[in-house]
Amino acid sequence: MSQSPATLPPVLLHSEAELARDALATPLLGRAARLARWAGPDTRVGAGGELVDEQLPAAAAELGLTDGADGTDEGDAAAYASEAWRVAVDTGLVEIHEAAEDAEAPEAAEGTAAGADDEADGTVTPGEELGLLTSGAPQDILGIWLAALETVFADATVPDLDDLVDAIEDGGEIDFEALGWDPQGEADFLEGVLGNLYLLTVGEGTADGAVPLPALAASMIVPDDMGEPTDDILEQVSDAMMRLDDQFRMLEPIGLVEYQPVDEALMADIDSEEPMPPGDDEDVTRYGMVRLTPLGLYGIRARMLEAGLDAPAVGDLADKGADTLLDGTAGFPQGAAQAEIEQWLARRESLGAARELLAAARGGDEGAPLRRLRCQQALSLVGDEAEPALREVLDDAELGGLARVWLAEHGATDVPPPSEGMVFWLTIDTIAAQLAAEGNSEELQALVEGLAAQHSGFFAAAWRVEHPATADVLEAMGRLHPDKRVAKEARKAAFKARSQQA
Repeated sequence: MSQSPATLPPVLLHSEAELARDALATPLLGRAARLARWAGPDTRVGAGGELVDEQLPAAAAELGLTDGADGTDEGDAAAYASEAWRVAVDTGLVEIHEAAEDAEAPEAAEGTAAGADDEADGTVTPGEELGLLTSGAPQDILGIWLAALETVFADATVPDLDDLVDAIEDGGEIDFEALGWDPQGEADFLEGVLGNLYLLTVGEGTADGAVPLPALAASMIVPDDMGEPTDDILEQVSDAMMRLDDQFRMLEPIGLVEYQPVDEALMADIDSEEPMPPGDDEDVTRYGMVRLTPLGLYGIRARMLEAGLDAPAVGDLADKGADTLLDGTAGFPQGAAQAEIEQWLARRESLGAARELLAAARGGDEGAPLRRLRCQQALSLVGDEAEPALREVLDDAELGGLARVWLAEHGATDVPPPSEGMVFWLTIDTIAAQLAAEGNSEELQALVEGLAAQHSGFFAAAWRVEHPATADVLEAMGRLHPDKRVAKEARKAAFKARSQQA
């Protein structure tokens, strides 16, 4: 099911200048801008600001959609022109002026046919936002693009036009019950799908960011605790896939996603009475693949921030103190933590940064081991000029071990060897940090097995280590080690550690 964590993984965004260039290159915003420049005093619009029907062929021609070279028929050309015009209106690229009323105008002359002028309710002029596309700052362009995205998102949640017309009641109101359409529910569903796609992308869950459409649909429908999906659930997933196929086709021209549609040959199977998801031996890409573009990541994050979610971006901590950096990156995926730390270090000289990091890494609280692990990660990126800061903490009980590791890796001389107690303390601290960062991972299990194999008396000495996490670490080692004898030894050591702490 869709998840909404209080804090999302951080996203590494392209620069605003790059994103603005991407926005200007999107097909839909480009079409909207062309129509805004094409419009003039003779352009007529209806009561809702839409182009009157008689104007659509000329608008389509302006967009190059009427020559048939790209396979666009007349109906599609009018639809594309209408969509681009709607975006131009909603983003302020054009400004609508209501038609002036002439109270003394005579009745229509005999023989005057009802035409475009009778239907027109206003004229247009270029809007203030149009100039920003060529002379505005990147933030201005991105603001226009976000407004365009809002329009497309709203359109993507509207049902088929024919069904919509059929559901309009005599009074002009839409009978949502007859249509079987819940506007807010549709918007929430698409918002949730895009949120899940965002999580899969920034959470480093996919190799290239592309997600199979069945998996994305299932993420919204299949309960987390469900084993084999029921036929009813599978049917709901198939229905959702069909909806998403239409919606992603609409969202692609605004640059939000790159989308490989569902294979047309599979449409009948997906829409059958007994839909089946692709099997393990079937090419899942035939069922549709979607990925967020860099511009899409920016757009979804902007919508999340507007909704009040905490959606951090790499670089948010670059101007903060080391304590905020180490705490803030504690829950980051490895790649995101590395990128955040690199940006933080880029603003500081190495020696001062090292001293600030080491000071922030101290502590006996539950989060301290992971802070020290991130500190080690940061210190691995500073140069030899940071050596004095590491030598200053050689006698520190909490930092002396990691300082010796850094100095040894940088070829420093005259480094005093660590005491046995310091070695064991650093080992407990490192395992506690990895438990906090990764849980019971395969890498941690390998580390535990290696420690037990290399040090036959490890558990006999480890339970005496005066570290707040000693008992928890030894219990975890008991869970992780595959040898029952060694695991039992670890659990006994954990019991002794707890007795000592009591």
